[in-house]
Amino acid sequence: MDLPDVVSTVRLRLELVSPAEARAMLGGGRGPAFHPDYPRKDDLDALSMIGETGSSWSPRHVVRAFDGLVVGSIGFYGPPEPADDGVPEAEVGYGLVADARGHGAATEALRGLLEQTDQLGVRVRASTEPGNKASVRVLAKCGFTSLRGSDADGNLVMARPVSSRPADPGR
Repeated sequence: MDLPDVVSTVRLRLELVSPAEARAMLGGGRGPAFHPDYPRKDDLDALSMIGETGSSWSPRHVVRAFDGLVVGSIGFYGPPEPADDGVPEAEVGYGLVADARGHGAATEALRGLLEQTDQLGVRVRASTEPGNKASVRVLAKCGFTSLRGSDADGNLVMARPVSSRPADPGR
């Protein structure tokens, strides 16, 4: 059950980060197309989870299609695992540099990945700080309707059922 290495939407490319690139970035390396504020601390934390062999369920760069600038990351914390009800489920995380926020990029990136997970029959969950209204809005726009309470850090945990209707990755 693999995802494509590159997921494209109307305005974005979501490019899988390779294990070698993750090691370089964790060591302070920067790509020539990185926004000056990328990678953020959260991006580096996500990259530290990439194993030696990598996975299509690992972090991805969020790349603007019109100029090729990397402005954030999105990805899963690992491959799907069966939930208590037997449905495969994976947790997603995402973030953008401040300059890229407020223009729909996070929503578009998440919808692009959800289109892929729907095709595989994978339910997706996400955690966000309760005060992060922008992230809560992104999750709501993307169909995360099931509130599962909070995690050990006090973050809201929300889930999105598998959709039989194709997602619109451009909105």
